[in-house]
Amino acid sequence: MTEPRHQIRALHTASTVTVYQAYAPEIGVPATRDGRFPAAWKRDRMTWIKPSFLWMMYRSGWGTKDGQQTVLAVEITREGFEWALKHACLSHYERGLHPDPASWRRRLKRAPARVQWDPERDLHLRPLPHRSLQLGFTGEAARRYADEWTVSITDVTALAHAVHAHVRDGALEAARRLLPVERPFPVDGGLPAHLRA
Repeated sequence: MTEPRHQIRALHTASTVTVYQAYAPEIGVPATRDGRFPAAWKRDRMTWIKPSFLWMMYRSGWGTKDGQQTVLAVEITREGFEWALKHACLSHYERGLHPDPASWRRRLKRAPARVQWDPERDLHLRPLPHRSLQLGFTGEAARRYADEWTVSITDVTALAHAVHAHVRDGALEAARRLLPVERPFPVDGGLPAHLRA
């Protein structure tokens, strides 16, 4: 069955959504230990979350890239995730969606969250035809993400390495069995029109 081109897929429960980030150990280790982001985590900078485990593997090189050696699964409240979607702006100008580039830039500047759609990845990290959500937080959204929405933080670096080892060995079914179960995320009223690229 063909996947919709733009659909949010995530590991989620009735009250939470799991997203992924990768950091250097000096951020990732205390975040995992304390269940919250440390003071060294800059709340005034843009931060990007990814509900797709495999997209995070692509971005972090299976948790091996410099500064991304600690892969975190961050469970956040569903309310926070939906608030971010509601207040987000597409990270690029889209003809027909935005009246003109100037109005898009104004909206982007005001938005506390931004949405980017990137090709989803397979186990070999090759691009797939359908898209994976990236959600960027700045200002109010970044602070709320770190200090209000975060429910738990788990170090999943060992999982990343285990999946990668199976892929390298050609044991794709074994790798697939380890993947988090990412299902379509039901957004009330469907994906907001202002986020459809």
